[in-house]
Amino acid sequence: MSTSINVVPDRKRAASGSVVPIIHDASQRRVILLTVCVALMAVIAAVTGLNVAQPQLALDLEASQGEVLWMINVYTISLAALLLPLGAVGDRWGRKPVLLLGLVIFGVANISSALAPGVEVMIAARLFSGVGAALIMPVTLSVITSVFPDEERSKAIGVWTAVAGGGGILGMFLSAVLVDFLSWRWLFALPVVLVVVAGLMARRCIPNWREIQEHKFDVVGSLLCLVAVMGLIFFLHEGPQQGWWAPSVLIGLAVGISATICFGFWELRQQAPLLDIRLFLKAGLASGSVSLLTWFGVQAGVFIVLYPFFQSVLGWSGLRSTFALMPMAIMMMAFSGVAPRLAARVGPRFTMAGGILIGGVGLALMSMLVSVEGGYLSILPGMIAMGIGMGLAMAPSTEAITASLPRDQQGVASALNDVTREFGTALGVALLGAVFTAGYSSAIGPRLLGFPPELAASAGRGIANALASARGGQPYADVVYRYAQESFVQGWQQAMWMGAGVMALLFIYVLARGPRQEPAHV
Repeated sequence: MSTSINVVPDRKRAASGSVVPIIHDASQRRVILLTVCVALMAVIAAVTGLNVAQPQLALDLEASQGEVLWMINVYTISLAALLLPLGAVGDRWGRKPVLLLGLVIFGVANISSALAPGVEVMIAARLFSGVGAALIMPVTLSVITSVFPDEERSKAIGVWTAVAGGGGILGMFLSAVLVDFLSWRWLFALPVVLVVVAGLMARRCIPNWREIQEHKFDVVGSLLCLVAVMGLIFFLHEGPQQGWWAPSVLIGLAVGISATICFGFWELRQQAPLLDIRLFLKAGLASGSVSLLTWFGVQAGVFIVLYPFFQSVLGWSGLRSTFALMPMAIMMMAFSGVAPRLAARVGPRFTMAGGILIGGVGLALMSMLVSVEGGYLSILPGMIAMGIGMGLAMAPSTEAITASLPRDQQGVASALNDVTREFGTALGVALLGAVFTAGYSSAIGPRLLGFPPELAASAGRGIANALASARGGQPYADVVYRYAQESFVQGWQQAMWMGAGVMALLFIYVLARGPRQEPAHV
């Protein structure tokens, strides 16, 4: 049975007239925070898990590389497309029932993924996993922003941010352990276990309330939002794979832009819009969104070169490569806890700017120090700086977004935060990935002149092919692999300098337009 929630006598009233259950019991708040973080960790683990098992998926399910990518991407696309509409549903139906419904859908979908006999079942199961995740994610943050009092909310958001950021790397590491010692089907055991734990805890401790809305649900706005996000995310995901001028990719872009424009016009004419886009005129919402978009873009761009660097340049296993990311995750999680206290002293704008500056320095260090001979130690200082910068910047950026919307729209605010992260990730993979690929290709091309055409063509497609040729003992393969390593480093440097430049622009923007709440006098 569910236990009752103690609502304080001085409860606050939202703009719509609904009662917002601010909870004064510190132990009760800690249990609620733990519950939503367990649910969030389940979603984050499912995002990163399949990335470490692509070869095994292809073999066991007899899937092409394109089909494997669809197993990964359909989850992200369905999640991103449904976040805003389902975040609004959580505000109306009640956050507890929506969270429990999402956990059930997500858990069943992950069990179906583990038992999938073929490609079609796997893709369908991953699609429904995305639906469940879209129900879960906005609730995990909106519960925090609704039940925590003002003086404690920043610290709780810092914990949520640490799980959302560092949890992805931790989930990838645990997934690599399962793949190496068991099989890819055990990847889904972790999300299922977390779902069961979160469900049992949520039934007992999550407040059961909903916002009283005076207007009808914005169905048209929700559909336009869904189409817009789906089209743009499809464009960013498929562009690098199919080519930016492929007809399906261009159709995705056209549909996404058209639906975005229609969404904007529609929302401006509604009394109760899904998302009041006029709120982006607020410095907090605009700067918080731009900060998260950029940070997650840069982070994703770094990861797409870090993991191949460990595996293909240094020759490490998947498990060791994932473990090597831990210093960044640890620093990010640690400084997510420091950020709220620092923001209370110097203000969120300078905390965000400081994190951005440290992150930019980290990218510059990774570009200047990286080398084949230096190996892991040549990039470790930059990774540590990136982790510190992410921790300092992401928590105040998240709070800037949620604080910009009223309490009765915290589901939408939380969903907007999550959508921004998804867009940033897709954008970073597409753009920084393109810079890296172009840098690698331009660097290795002249070096391959005079080598056997088949060997040169294989190495030109990627360093993993050069490593496979070297391990296969082909003539000249060792020399070609060495050239591929050097070319990889050159492509890495170009991508990192591009990221550092983007962070410099973000630093200037946040100093000029960041949230300007006065720091507390402590």
